[in-house]
Amino acid sequence: MTKSDIEIARAAALAPIEAVAESADIPRDVLYRYGPHKGKVDLDWLGGRETRADSKLVLVTAINPTPAGEGKTTTTVGLGDALKRIGKSVHICLREPSLGPCFGVKGGAAGGGYAQVVPMEDINLHFTGDFHAIGVAHNLLSAMLDNHIYWGNSLGIDARRVAWRRVVDMNDRALRRITGSLGGVANGFPREDGFDIVVASEVMAIFCLATDLADLRARLGRVVVARRRDKSPVTAEDLKAPGAMTVLLREALSPNLVQTLEGTPAFIHGGPFANIAHGCNSVIATQSARKLAEYTVTEAGFGADLGAEKFLNIKCRKAGLSPDAVVVVATVRALKQHGGVALKDLGEENPAAVAEGCLNLERHLENLGKFGVPAVVAINRFSQDTEAELSVISERVAAYGARAVLCSHWADGSAGTEELAREVVAIAEGGGADFRPLYGDDVSLFGKVEVVAREIYRADGVSASAAVRSQFDELEGEYGDFPVCMAKTQYSFSSDPALKGAPVGHELTAREVRLSAGAGFVVVVCGDIMTMPGLPRVPAAESIHLDGEGLVQGLF
Repeated sequence: MTKSDIEIARAAALAPIEAVAESADIPRDVLYRYGPHKGKVDLDWLGGRETRADSKLVLVTAINPTPAGEGKTTTTVGLGDALKRIGKSVHICLREPSLGPCFGVKGGAAGGGYAQVVPMEDINLHFTGDFHAIGVAHNLLSAMLDNHIYWGNSLGIDARRVAWRRVVDMNDRALRRITGSLGGVANGFPREDGFDIVVASEVMAIFCLATDLADLRARLGRVVVARRRDKSPVTAEDLKAPGAMTVLLREALSPNLVQTLEGTPAFIHGGPFANIAHGCNSVIATQSARKLAEYTVTEAGFGADLGAEKFLNIKCRKAGLSPDAVVVVATVRALKQHGGVALKDLGEENPAAVAEGCLNLERHLENLGKFGVPAVVAINRFSQDTEAELSVISERVAAYGARAVLCSHWADGSAGTEELAREVVAIAEGGGADFRPLYGDDVSLFGKVEVVAREIYRADGVSASAAVRSQFDELEGEYGDFPVCMAKTQYSFSSDPALKGAPVGHELTAREVRLSAGAGFVVVVCGDIMTMPGLPRVPAAESIHLDGEGLVQGLF
């Protein structure tokens, strides 16, 4: 009988976190223990080290996700373990899971099978408390903003132009729009407000792009929370909030160290969503890994049109990173869905649908080529995949000029991704990467949206109301050199989640523009995407409980 993810994780003999640190050349006196199997690494010690001269950076991304699943995190873990297996020093970098999805639609987010990061229950449930610190720091600024208005509003804030929403780390549609400060004079001035999920917070984005505490403090100070009647900005610095916010985030900013089932060191730190934020783990974690290991394997959320695009256009631009190779994860099941097969029919062999779905995969490969980074396809194999279906993928990818490698890491751990690891090494050490962002800083904000829409989404154009175009125009003068962070459905190249495969001829609708001055980008909300998700009709939380032995059940 096949073991479940949680059964495999619980059966594993984990090394003490001190031993994991030692394997990564991290001294014990700079490791702060959070129980026996997780810890944080001192930020000052990490900051004093140089990036290894032989450092290679590998990004793992995927085709557009479907309910059939792709296994991007599982592949990231399997690849890291396989690189270790063939003798490379390696460190994995992943995002921290958000509680909203864990209790909402998908359960845990720590890999699967024999390619997991552990302790998986801790990682998925609060972990080291980073997200709580980020949420509290964000909401402290909210409280100080309303408090300033209550006590006389000496900054002249126009309450109609407050841009700083509150956050909570849970899917809760009832909080998308609220009216606050009700109940009389003593409670302040009533105004319309709303909540985003913590992973969409600008504080999360800042947290993940900051290079140290001083940079964090400076970025928090630049956050624009509101405007005056003359539309001049009011910042967190004006409210004297960044000092206290930094205090709340001080310990959280040190990266979290855990391990895979095979003992490979892994930093799990920060976690912005890719469909509503920039979808990458912290710069500190990535840069720290590059100081400690020859290979750093990281991932970017959802499909390459979202996570990889933002990793390359935002994170790499801001942090001075240049990836050496990209792995695009695909499955037969997901490609069949992109080829028009319904979820209930995925068990039936259908090479023709796989071929049709490969249009989605090929477009991602073509898009990644525009950034100058060579790519390999990882076929995350399932037991019901047929040789005919697998052959279609290999042939189509070969015709494109790339290679597809079969992977069985869920069942076989690092042994199932050894061939992929060797291919990644050949690419990374072959020197073929010539990374370049898709657009320059000098392109206008709206022009950057058009570039992404045209080159990545294959849209014919971008539409925006007069009010939204006015927002772009207002931001252009001071923030025109910022990159754009597209908030869009993950299920399609378009802003319509129902358009599978590789659609063309569609139009992208820019519905809203949000300035993230501290993070250093402009968020462009497209279509019906929400920055506060809701729970499904039957949330995963209904099945999560403690059994008679005190073990968590229903999370995975």
